[in-house]
Amino acid sequence: MAERFQSFGLATPPAARAMLADDAIALLKGGQARQASLLAYGNGRSYGDSCQNQLGTVIDMRPLNRIRGFNAESGLLEADAGVLLADVIAHAAPHGFFPAVVPGTQFVTLGGAIANDVHGKNHHRRGTFGCHVESFTLLRSDGHSYRCSATDNPRLFRATIGGMGLTGLILSASIRLMRIPSLDIVEETTRFRDLREYFDLAEAADQANEYAVAWIDQLAGGRNSGRGLLFTGNHAEHGSHAAAPASAKFSVPLQPPFNVLSRPFLTAFNAAYRWKKGQAKAPRKVEYQGFFFPLDGVRDWNRLYGPKGLFQHQSVVPEEAARTIVPALLTAARQAGQGSFLTVLKRFGSIRSPALLSFPRTGYTLTLDFPNRGAATLALLGELDRMTIAAGGAVNPYKDARMSAATFVASFPEWPRLEALRDPAFMSDFWARTAGIVDPRRRDAEAAE
Repeated sequence: MAERFQSFGLATPPAARAMLADDAIALLKGGQARQASLLAYGNGRSYGDSCQNQLGTVIDMRPLNRIRGFNAESGLLEADAGVLLADVIAHAAPHGFFPAVVPGTQFVTLGGAIANDVHGKNHHRRGTFGCHVESFTLLRSDGHSYRCSATDNPRLFRATIGGMGLTGLILSASIRLMRIPSLDIVEETTRFRDLREYFDLAEAADQANEYAVAWIDQLAGGRNSGRGLLFTGNHAEHGSHAAAPASAKFSVPLQPPFNVLSRPFLTAFNAAYRWKKGQAKAPRKVEYQGFFFPLDGVRDWNRLYGPKGLFQHQSVVPEEAARTIVPALLTAARQAGQGSFLTVLKRFGSIRSPALLSFPRTGYTLTLDFPNRGAATLALLGELDRMTIAAGGAVNPYKDARMSAATFVASFPEWPRLEALRDPAFMSDFWARTAGIVDPRRRDAEAAE
């Protein structure tokens, strides 16, 4: 149980209770679900506690894994909520289609991608995952199933996309895929000396390419501060249409008793990574899995952080503040003595999501991974929150395991609109910790039970 229904960050307690999707469906259809007792659990790739409900039961959605239909002319695919994006790719790629938006792992479920309104390396071109959702079927605790789209139950449609599983149980969904010439990617790598040079490159890179993302050497200080690599990519005109097996080449079979990703290791790794990747200056064809999902090649890589796990911090700040605040965030982490194994910087475009609560917005987003060192790490994360909010930005809720209610409210002032449409039978530890604290109705409901 602990391993199967754990958050990917491993820093929060695993689910205490779980049930299969079919049992939850029967419970909901019978109107027997208790208040705040349920939460859907996809494939456990959320870093924080938005996928946990310690006082209730999580619903294992993975058995709902059928692809129900695919139109090879239009790219419209219908599938159960438990289908993995890896399965969607394998099914659609031979017909010349690919998900318009993919996150950093293909091992997320369709329902999870919708519930978190995930984003990828091409937000400037395609927006979020929710922008490509045509419709879905939502089962609520009143026993009814609702077809939701931009025209059918539109309020539920907007609340469920990015709603972190709080509006009910997504049973199936229809999404529109994008046509591609091949799965392979023509990748180009550009070195930059510092963040000033990156920002000078970023907008032009977005305009010229489908995909763009930067890796930052977070530990480099002094004259090397902010150095990194900008990766851009486009689907190759000629290449493979056969999806590679969605399996890891390596694995971490056991969790070490300590954090393997120490500062000396990270320093050496960053230097080696920058040297190796920086050699490939000319465009080159690469396999899609290595470009989109590099960490999927190592199963259970999160175990390297040791038994205390990791915290991921992802922020977004407006364009006008980015040149000041992004260097300041990196400096704060470095001065706190915290090393980030994976530090990613990319530019969000202006395409709006249909979601009520969508994390991406116009600006720049910085992602940092830190080993959980207790109070020192929490203090740093709180300072990163403060700096982000002061700059007019937001912190990503589905990557979070500890943000305050004040940070959440400042990041998502529209949260009461989701609370108004939340199914009373559904709750997460994240929502109870943030919205539940600022909403007296939550406290009153708990007191009445």
